[in-house]
Amino acid sequence: MAYDNRDDNLKETYLSGEDIYNGAIMRVQKWEVALPDGKKAEREIVLHHGAAAIVPLDERGYITLVRQHRVAIDEFTWEIPAGKLDYAGEDPLSCAKRELEEETGYKASNWLKLANVVSTPGYCTERISLYLATELTKSEAHPDVDEFLYCKSIPLAQAVSDVLTGKIIDLKSCLGILMAERMLRDLTVPLNATGFYADSGYLHG
Repeated sequence: MAYDNRDDNLKETYLSGEDIYNGAIMRVQKWEVALPDGKKAEREIVLHHGAAAIVPLDERGYITLVRQHRVAIDEFTWEIPAGKLDYAGEDPLSCAKRELEEETGYKASNWLKLANVVSTPGYCTERISLYLATELTKSEAHPDVDEFLYCKSIPLAQAVSDVLTGKIIDLKSCLGILMAERMLRDLTVPLNATGFYADSGYLHG
């Protein structure tokens, strides 16, 4: 968005930082910042390399989701395939291609960038690149040794419904699914009676 000079009255300025925790996928630091009114404050910040997430859409209009148990919330979730960048500065598309094949066994010939988003800007530096992957071919999944998951494919329209009814709660998945559906809808004419977008080849549901 365009610069607004009122933003000058909001800006916090980094002064110094120290490590609190340095782990395998993130670092946590305590920062001292200068507030707009000249006072100082402390912020606890999670430093993260970033991630990539993929909406894999096949020729039927189905997307593939991944089922996992997320111990932090002690819930089983349906999510779009995703994974963290292996290192700071890794090409997000390379990460997306790797994670799609590892988690689902699919390779895609066509990739479209949907968005770059921040997950929790209040305290984390993570940025997630969202992609739509099409023209899929099946190979063999090979998840990381500490990943336990399985996949299912459902119509994109059902996935949208699952987002809106709270069956899919993972934020990157919600956004990726809704953006993919909206983009496909905007690029094509209204649905015909069979559920196909006319002249598109994409199934809506």
